[in-house]
Amino acid sequence: MDRSALDKLISSTGVVVAVVLLAASGGLFYAHNFIHGEVHDQLAAEKINFPAVGSAGLTALPSADQAAIAQYAGQQLTTGAQAEVFADHYIAVHLKKIGGGKTYSELSTESMASPTDAALKGKVDTVFRGEMLRGVLLNAYAFDTMATIAYYAAFGALAAAALLFILAAFGFRHAGVAARTKRR
Repeated sequence: MDRSALDKLISSTGVVVAVVLLAASGGLFYAHNFIHGEVHDQLAAEKINFPAVGSAGLTALPSADQAAIAQYAGQQLTTGAQAEVFADHYIAVHLKKIGGGKTYSELSTESMASPTDAALKGKVDTVFRGEMLRGVLLNAYAFDTMATIAYYAAFGALAAAALLFILAAFGFRHAGVAARTKRR
């Protein structure tokens, strides 16, 4: 195989891979926009708000949790990052206080052993609801993180496609030079 044919073959392969990367980039941008939009819309529909600066809901928390929440104080929860902070630094703190540091599973086991204890049953129900909300918020955070990864991967695929198109153009140019040189 002569040099010109080899250059054309390699350059054509580069163009095909670049087109695939371009399509992948488009799909990744779509995935980012769809997931990020869904997370935002679902969280906004819940109308959860962070406690305001100076409110009892914020000042009752340990200082590390207050510091984590302070950046979002008074805002409506609409992003994955906010969902993680609310779940881990607000709900989790309250659940630990309500359950005395025990998990839902531990409280539930105690409640089954003492079926007439209405106060314990109330704690179990409250901790269960709180853990469910916390789990939903952490899932929103996970999905929003996946959307962010898709966003960066889309730019990576787009940059790789652009580079391959440029290299393929140089390859086709070199194939023409090699073909003219061979004829001489």
